[in-house]
Amino acid sequence: MNRQRLILAILLVLLGLSLIYSYVRTPRQQTVASSPATKAKAPARDKKTAPAKPVADETRVRLDLLECGKGRFAGFRRNIFRPIFHDETKVPPAPPVLPRPIPPPVPPRPVPPPVPPVAPPQPPPVVRDMARFTFLGFLKKENRKTIFLAKDKEIILVRQGDKIAGIYEAVNITDEALSIRSTTDGSEIVIPLVENRPLSGQIR
Repeated sequence: MNRQRLILAILLVLLGLSLIYSYVRTPRQQTVASSPATKAKAPARDKKTAPAKPVADETRVRLDLLECGKGRFAGFRRNIFRPIFHDETKVPPAPPVLPRPIPPPVPPRPVPPPVPPVAPPQPPPVVRDMARFTFLGFLKKENRKTIFLAKDKEIILVRQGDKIAGIYEAVNITDEALSIRSTTDGSEIVIPLVENRPLSGQIR
């Protein structure tokens, strides 16, 4: 019991100290003495008080306020959808780059026409005329030779000095060749003698 009383006494002491501390720390309102020079006389109020303004009925709709809003403001207008900076303007896309046209294929070079074969040079008339005769053989008698020529199934005997085809003269006859001369231009031709072969030779 003594212990409980001691604790109760301590709590009462603490409570009293806290009350004293709170009272001391509470701020107090101080009054300033006004000087008699600064005192101003309050104006005398008119005994006749102004009539009180009638209290407006808050439930009534003020149509006059709506009419005041009819005036139009002619001030500066700004397009809110316009970009703030000029750089923000949308740049139109570049036109699409068209592909380069494909060049047409190079036409093939025309094939040159084949060169016509060059006709062999025509042999001289004496060669053509002598080719019509075929050598058959010869006969040697008393150191004179006679050759046998065939033309169109006709056998012709030719000795040295005789004429062949009317315009060719037999100049010389040997065992291997026959030499003739043209009476028109004087050209000579040597014809090798080969049995059963046409006469063909070279012009000198």
